[in-house]
Amino acid sequence: MSLHLYLSLLTFVFVSAMTPGPNNTMLLTSGVNFGFDRTRPHVLGVTIGFTIMIVAVALGIGRVFTAFPTVFSALRIVSIGYLLWLAWRIATAGTSDPVVTDKARPMTFLEAALFQWVNPKGWMVALSVAANYVSPENLWADVLVLAATFLTVSLISATSWAFFGTSLRPLLADQQRVRIFNVAMAVALVASLWPIAREMI
Repeated sequence: MSLHLYLSLLTFVFVSAMTPGPNNTMLLTSGVNFGFDRTRPHVLGVTIGFTIMIVAVALGIGRVFTAFPTVFSALRIVSIGYLLWLAWRIATAGTSDPVVTDKARPMTFLEAALFQWVNPKGWMVALSVAANYVSPENLWADVLVLAATFLTVSLISATSWAFFGTSLRPLLADQQRVRIFNVAMAVALVASLWPIAREMI
């Protein structure tokens, strides 16, 4: 991969990783409700899970969607349904107190890693990267560059959003403020689905 192409990739990765989306919205919310220490598995799950997904798509799994577009349409429907359920969970979470109920808990490493496979923004990023930054002639070298870049940038992004949420905890110590914040984040999560839903109409 040439330096010019890599700089283009790096810019794309930073923009896609740092801008609001399902992952960042949930990391921010988890930071507010549970603090950074309890959100760390979520951070690592997003980082490692998304990197694995990028590698898998770059190595050819994305071609399945090209050959069978109905599979991708079905995945979108499942993704939207799951994200709506997550939005409901966020909206009904009610505390930033360290002692929380069983219903209110941070996402585990495995849950966060598996979530990448039903994250519509993640799929759009992965398919775009595979189409524009991977050449068959340098497949393994390009995939290695992608993996290293996404692993690094995703870790920076996920950590930043979780820390940002944690920094808001003193401002949201009041139960009513936390509820308002959680509802606002749930609305933001639903709003992030609009570009995907619009394409299906």
